[in-house]
Amino acid sequence: MKDLKKYYIIPATPAEVYNAITNPISIQLWTGEEAEMSTEPGSEFSMWDGSILGKNLEFEADKKVVQQWYFGDQEEASIVTIILHADKHGTSAELRHTNIPDSDFQDIAEGWDSAYFGAIIDFFDGF
Repeated sequence: MKDLKKYYIIPATPAEVYNAITNPISIQLWTGEEAEMSTEPGSEFSMWDGSILGKNLEFEADKKVVQQWYFGDQEEASIVTIILHADKHGTSAELRHTNIPDSDFQDIAEGWDSAYFGAIIDFFDGF
């Protein structure tokens, strides 16, 4: 199991970024895929046509999202924490993703850069 910690600068306010990662309609705009998402702790979510599945654990409006991502029958929970901070260029997003299976680590790390935060940055760059 491996852990990942990264930072991204997004050209939007923390409120806009929070909405982009928690609102299913907004998620569809930057992913191009339907998503199931709720800000209700304990609810399950699905993104990219079920490629990413998990459970929502904690939300702090415009500041923080904590989720458990499912990787098969993995015993230790894989936890994703995204913390949003105002930055002079918009928002600094701190990503912490724990307990990533070794076999999935490279794909997950690249996915965060390109498909997830890369897509959000591209989306907001278009405005």
